[in-house]
Amino acid sequence: MSTGPAPAPFPQRRRPGLGVLAVAAAGALALGGLSGLTAPAAAAGAPAAAAALRAQPGDLLDVTLDQVRPTQSSIGYDEVYYKLGRYTSPKDELNGNINKRFDDWCETNGQGVAASVQPGARLTDPSSFTCTIALGEETDAARAEMKTVVVGPGGALYLTDGHHTLTSFLEAPDGGPRLHIRLKVQANLADLSPAAFWQAMRDRDWVRLVDEKDQPVTVDQLPQHLGLAYFHDDPSRSLVYFTRDIGYSVPDDAAEYLEFLWGDWLRGQGIALPGSYDPADSASYLAAVRTASQAMSAVPGDTVIADGRTADQLGRLTPWNAGKKPTGGEFGKLSAPITDAKPGKIAYALDLRAKVAAGPACTTTVTGSHTGPLVVATGTTCLTAARQTGPVVVRAGASLVVRGSELTGPVQAVGAGTVQFCGTVLNGPLSVVNTRDHLTLTGPGCTPNSLNGPVQLVGNPS
Repeated sequence: MSTGPAPAPFPQRRRPGLGVLAVAAAGALALGGLSGLTAPAAAAGAPAAAAALRAQPGDLLDVTLDQVRPTQSSIGYDEVYYKLGRYTSPKDELNGNINKRFDDWCETNGQGVAASVQPGARLTDPSSFTCTIALGEETDAARAEMKTVVVGPGGALYLTDGHHTLTSFLEAPDGGPRLHIRLKVQANLADLSPAAFWQAMRDRDWVRLVDEKDQPVTVDQLPQHLGLAYFHDDPSRSLVYFTRDIGYSVPDDAAEYLEFLWGDWLRGQGIALPGSYDPADSASYLAAVRTASQAMSAVPGDTVIADGRTADQLGRLTPWNAGKKPTGGEFGKLSAPITDAKPGKIAYALDLRAKVAAGPACTTTVTGSHTGPLVVATGTTCLTAARQTGPVVVRAGASLVVRGSELTGPVQAVGAGTVQFCGTVLNGPLSVVNTRDHLTLTGPGCTPNSLNGPVQLVGNPS
């Protein structure tokens, strides 16, 4: 692994015909004294909005991940788990390579791949690693790999490509909501009213208003922030990701939401449906990928798959696995176990998934806004995409799971079964004492929280 001089992070350089604008953050949220947690998405302040409002199509915006809003309600968790599993594994380095997370960051930032990495390098410190393309020297090919945003009313930034990649950066141990990345402006629609803006987004296929069960969602139901805690899981989307270069390949003129369109088709055909295979078992998962990818490859190329696009337009790959035997080609690589020197993507995903703290099944689910005291006396109460204003008390033996929510008021749990906060803003004190089973405030697959108040953690299992 080579080393070399590190560049200054994000200098404001301009290349003829390209804009590079810095979207300044409104300020980091306090962490309430709990070490190791970082602030989740905070709305961009006036400086950020002003910079975005000036942006033109093709400009590059330097943003932090907490300033970006999703345009879809679900992602394939297992794609993110694969990336996190590989980002946290030493196997790339053991094979004499740079860890993939630095390659991914450089590519997303329009700078090719990683060229050198210093000991202890972190994604949040671009001065600790270098990329093959210097800032301001981006090629057309490098710019084509960058993720895209649309500037909306008030200068809000709506991500139209890269939900999985940016969520992986946010969830990485050396990433987080304050991680910088540059995004390419696809359009500036800030002068439109909210209604006209969303109509334009629909007309251009820049928003996906369907969930993982093929049910319609409204723009108000879209997540406000990046992070696993804010998205629904779409297993079909994960399945399609693993069929890449086996049953399909990404065409140069790829359709918006390409993998989702294939996933919609698989569900419609009843092929490798969620529940028909065990996503925690590698053999079962690989069999589902094989079934799905062979169906994708075998469908006639002129068959309309979704949105008027044919299988060939969506990148149908024939012959299957590029004509290689199942033990070779991309399917052979995908099949490599975690014990291999170069594990397959599914092996990395399942290895990471096994480390994610699972919460108990919800007996009561709270969504939307709720004002007043909330007492969890029995069972498991789950707050999902909720806004709770008022004190929360968890009685002995009961459990509380909070994901992608905002709480204002004190939270107290004594002798609770499980307490889990992921992707949550708490404006008030937190006291968790003598939890019987699990206390989860951070860790693999747990989106960073923002705890804005005193924190008392006593007698809880490690």
